[in-house]
Parts: sequence; C-alpha cells; structure tokens
Amino acid sequence: MKSSLDWSIGETAERFGLETHVLRHWEDVGLLAPARDGAGRRRYGREDVVRVATVVRSKAAGMSLDQILVLLDAEAADRHEILEAHVADLDRRMEEMRRSREMTEHALRCRAHDIATCPRFSAIVEDLVSGQRASFPPIHSAQHV
Repeated sequence: MKSSLDWSIGETAERFGLETHVLRHWEDVGLLAPARDGAGRRRYGREDVVRVATVVRSKAAGMSLDQILVLLDAEAADRHEILEAHVADLDRRMEEMRRSREMTEHALRCRAHDIATCPRFSAIVEDLVSGQRASFPPIHSAQHV
C-alpha cells in the first residue's frame, strides 16, 4: 500500500478488511464521497479514510447506516436525539455484556452437572425469568453492510 493517503478503492477496502462493494454501497447511501482521478477511478484521501474508519467503528458499536449518516452530518436536526438514544442502547448492551460475563464466569467455576439447576446461576437470569426486564435484546446473527 502507498505511504501517502491517495488510495484506490481496493487499497482502502484492504486496509479495513472490507470488500470493495461495501465502500461503493456506502458511497451510494451518502456516507462517502471520494475524489475521482482523470479516468474516473475513486481516490481516497485522509478525510475519506477517517470517514471509512468512523463507519467501521460505528457499525461495530451497533449503529445503522442511517444513524451513521446523522452522526457524520453536523447539521442534522435530530443528531443529538439519535446519538443520545445510541448511548442509551450502548449502556443497555454493556450491562447485558456484564451480566453475560458474570454468568459465564460462574458457569466455568460451578460444579453443578446441569448449570441451570444451580441456585446462584439461576439468580443471574432471574430478572428475565420473572419478567422484570421489559424485553429481550435483539439477537444478531451477522453483521450487515
């Protein structure tokens, strides 16, 4: 890869472990607008690469492309509301991860043959059993473009 930031779509995709069609899609939806060279080929400069990194990191954090569009648009009227909702979602997911870790660590140490019969293990999931949680979080089987 070149040392300067004047990368082709292939170089940019490779840098982030993406397929080139993903970058084209992100361009189609308005997330990216790389410059074109004399032959019409996309050229990604530093600002473009920062935007790609922002999209990659935001998707990893669970944001949709629509939310990322708002994140990258300082003039979006509902920017703060969308970002505040995402922060609340991150907080909820982090709490779920903390509980999942606690459950998994207990399962590693527990001597019960059937972990679901262990009173301490059952206590970790009691909020779900008793209905104290409003709803189950969505289960995502794959990361989408």
